[in-house]
Amino acid sequence: MRSNRFSFGRGGGRQMPVAPPPTPEPDGYPGGYDDQPGHARAFGVQVPDELAVEPSYNGVGSATATAGNGGGGTTHVTTYRAGTAHPQVSAARLAWRPLLAGIFQHPHRTFAQMRGHQVWAVAAIVSAVYGALAVFGFGSTRDSVLNSTFSLALTYVLSSAVGMVIAGLMFGGVTHVLGRRLGGDGAWAPTIGFAMIISCLTDAPRLLFSLFLASNNGFVQLLGWATWLYCAWLLTAMVRQLHDLPWGKAAGAASIQLILLLVVIKLPILG
Repeated sequence: MRSNRFSFGRGGGRQMPVAPPPTPEPDGYPGGYDDQPGHARAFGVQVPDELAVEPSYNGVGSATATAGNGGGGTTHVTTYRAGTAHPQVSAARLAWRPLLAGIFQHPHRTFAQMRGHQVWAVAAIVSAVYGALAVFGFGSTRDSVLNSTFSLALTYVLSSAVGMVIAGLMFGGVTHVLGRRLGGDGAWAPTIGFAMIISCLTDAPRLLFSLFLASNNGFVQLLGWATWLYCAWLLTAMVRQLHDLPWGKAAGAASIQLILLLVVIKLPILG
């Protein structure tokens, strides 16, 4: 006798049904928008024959099977666990130079590759350098620092550097918490670290010109708004890639940090 839930073997014992394998995504994108943390899915990844694909991607339960497709390439059918490294790129950690360059040259690939790695050292150094230079980006503050004694000027610079690192940690922490609340499963260390790096590096062009021009200069103000919009896009792309979220939820997770950056840093300069 058969039933919808159980089948009876010859020995009279009941056998539990075996769950079917995960269905491949039609578009091959491993973003996992419908995944919950810890769930897995399978999909095909097309890569040329000459490229090497890592057999493991720092994810528990991830595996790769290879099959030729007869079209000059190889199809790698990968079981991807949400929250682990992106299967389409190597999970090797990037050094600081390719890391910083990759954020602007190929951000999606860089965020995917580094989603399992912390970037604390780079984030702290970038934030501290930005904070140290920021005191010279305000006309009144710059005059006070330049006209003060060396010890007082050094105190201004160091205080600004430390303050920027602390502010970056707080702002990035808010972005990470919102990303998890909205269904993301990214790790906190790369999320906060990348948020710090993106916030400082995107404002670097405006800061550079403000060292020589007045903060109310039209070009400096236009550059400030343009770099803030670019920061919004990069932060959203980072959250989307690290937390496996769609664009809308990723933008929502990054929105509070963007408002804080606008109120604390941008508006006092651009207002």
